[in-house]
Amino acid sequence: MENIRVLLVDDEENFRDVMARRLGKRGVIPGKAESGEKCLSVLEKEPADVVVLDVKMPGMDGLEVLRHLREKHPGTEVILLTGHATTSDGVQGIKSGAFDYLTKPVEFEHLLGKIKQAWEKTQWLKEKQRETEFREKMAKQMIVTERLASLGTLATGVAHEINNPLAIIAEAAGWMGLLLKKEELSGMPRKTDFENALKKIESSVERAKRITHQLLDFVQKDNSVLSEVDIKELVEGSLRLLNREILNKDVEIIQKIKHGVGSIRSDSYQLRQVLINLLTNAIHAIGTCGKITISCKSVSLPSGPEIREKREKVSSVEAVELRVQDTGEGVPKENLKKIFDPFFSTKIPGKGTGLGLFVTSGIIDKLGGNIEVESQVGQGAVFCITLPRYHKIEQQPENNSRSGFLEKIGFSVNKFGAR
Repeated sequence: MENIRVLLVDDEENFRDVMARRLGKRGVIPGKAESGEKCLSVLEKEPADVVVLDVKMPGMDGLEVLRHLREKHPGTEVILLTGHATTSDGVQGIKSGAFDYLTKPVEFEHLLGKIKQAWEKTQWLKEKQRETEFREKMAKQMIVTERLASLGTLATGVAHEINNPLAIIAEAAGWMGLLLKKEELSGMPRKTDFENALKKIESSVERAKRITHQLLDFVQKDNSVLSEVDIKELVEGSLRLLNREILNKDVEIIQKIKHGVGSIRSDSYQLRQVLINLLTNAIHAIGTCGKITISCKSVSLPSGPEIREKREKVSSVEAVELRVQDTGEGVPKENLKKIFDPFFSTKIPGKGTGLGLFVTSGIIDKLGGNIEVESQVGQGAVFCITLPRYHKIEQQPENNSRSGFLEKIGFSVNKFGAR
């Protein structure tokens, strides 16, 4: 009984006090209100499960209060109290949504039984609501799972199909490189230009191979390779890969990398992919003639229960903070919590897959870091990444080294047809 929140509403002070004392002996400490106006005021500050409400009161009567309660507090059950001559008000109250009505003088045990029944109804409705929400959540999760299943199958097939021509391109580029080293071609016109072009081909082939490997991250074990990553070189290398698009859209790049930031021990290929994803999104958000500011500084790893588990994967609390800020159109507040969800995209159909930020978030999480976004419509967006200065690969059993997201939703990797 002590879990039931009851509010007694009656203009008769003696009735309120007597009922409050008797309910108190049964473990219920009710609130009290002398009028309909006071009732609504109390409920704004202290919600109740059950309101025992007199129909006939000066000012706002019980039926009018009931209408307000149904609008503002639909989860609260109401028991009406009427006189013998006004039972029609009780019937009208039930039609308006009251749980039941009792006639005065009220028999206490009868009232107590009705309060229990009304409270049990509130609990049943809450449980039903939780069940409905759970079913809706599971239905959405199943849709995501089915999409990821299709994505896994597609990723495996596409990766293998792309890797075959990449191997041929790499072999042909290597053969051309050997030809250029032959003595008979030493005087070849613009030989340096050809050699530089071959280096770009080889670099692009390597990048394409890494991208296909990232596609397979959904269905294969983690193959992170840790090395010393110079932050400034990482940023400049990523910008070089996007240089043509930056120039075409006349986007100004501002770098604010603090002196002494230096390097971190992490996966350079995956971090480059993260930066490319964020920079590409920023360029698309700006359109033309905007600014992208990339800043980096040394910080300490944030504290809090959600971060402590990640700290077990690093050998130091020292960290770096990398921020990518744009002057684009910004992200609506209602979309900020969904921006890292798979397949969520604000771009028009055909212009985005909705996987870029999902993959980015997964990479940062795997590298022991954290990513957050701040944005206001019309004022651009800021993506803030915090990465540990020294990251270590967590040793896991083979069966537990698959893509973390897929395992969280309980989907078997074997269903993707992966090797």
